[in-house]
Amino acid sequence: MPFYQAIDGTTAAGQRTIDGCLRLRAALHEQIPLRTMNRTLLLASWNLRQFGGSGKNARVDESHFYLAQVISKFDIVAIQEVKTDLWALDELIRTLGGWWKYLVSDVCLGAAGNGERMAFLYDSRKLSFGGLAGELETPGALVAGRGRAGAHRAARGTSRSPYFAGFSAGWFKFTICTMHAYYGDSSPDNQQRAEDALQTATRLKARMSQQDRWAPNAILLGDFNIFSDDDATAKQLAKSGFTCPRKLRGMTTNTKGTKPFDRLLFIAPDVSHQLEAAEGGVFRVFDHVYQDGEHAAYGKTKKEFETWRTYQMSDHNPLWCEINIDFTDRYLASRKGKKPETNRNS
Repeated sequence: MPFYQAIDGTTAAGQRTIDGCLRLRAALHEQIPLRTMNRTLLLASWNLRQFGGSGKNARVDESHFYLAQVISKFDIVAIQEVKTDLWALDELIRTLGGWWKYLVSDVCLGAAGNGERMAFLYDSRKLSFGGLAGELETPGALVAGRGRAGAHRAARGTSRSPYFAGFSAGWFKFTICTMHAYYGDSSPDNQQRAEDALQTATRLKARMSQQDRWAPNAILLGDFNIFSDDDATAKQLAKSGFTCPRKLRGMTTNTKGTKPFDRLLFIAPDVSHQLEAAEGGVFRVFDHVYQDGEHAAYGKTKKEFETWRTYQMSDHNPLWCEINIDFTDRYLASRKGKKPETNRNS
């Protein structure tokens, strides 16, 4: 659980923070399974709007406690829209506790990159970082050329470099890759957005078939800016070979409840049989903190509050899934008729 000592319970803001944390705790306990040490893995993806940004929309202390409260419910969380300055990420880790660690990408350059990073926050008591982390190479399309070079790759890859890392938890060894797809215009069929999704999924799938892969299991998650389940980006992902857990299909993840922006997908032989029954969902943050009608308590008009609160928490809700990582029964059954293996620890 997070550290709450820095809350000043003698002030109105501190008392409001305590009440908000209590509401979040109750709702999270009701809606999301309890964390376990060895049996299950709870993972989530959350776009935190301009996390680490400054100016009039900079997060207040209250918000950091709420973010920590939600994140502490999971074992590993992929975060999109981390800004250049990492002060907010460091503050979040201090509130979560020293056993929480993070991996963070370099800043995405160029106008489309928007000065963003991506991060994985994980509980090091539960997950072991395998040493693999980097930006997923997503070259542009192969185009014809002349001379010795022959065909070559177009310069444009994805708008923001997808970020991936290798972890293990229990019996489950996996590569996890997060991305933030190009948004562009408000059209559901933006070509660059669809290409971002296709390139990332194709490259990650290809890595899973290569001999030097970190693990045979891959998780692809993040903000794909999907407008509907039949827009161009969703169609590219649907034919990519990645599987969406049944309970996450059709889920809207923006805070207005109108768009399925985010995805949490698997190519993972070790858990593929679970995905039709796996628990998962979307946690609706504004049902519990920065609630409708609270604008006066923050000195805002109703219209100001609607926008301001998305910079305090986000304009996305966290998308989550639980999978079983205890493969002991399967392994024991496979040992029948086999000679002893060499004990690697001897």
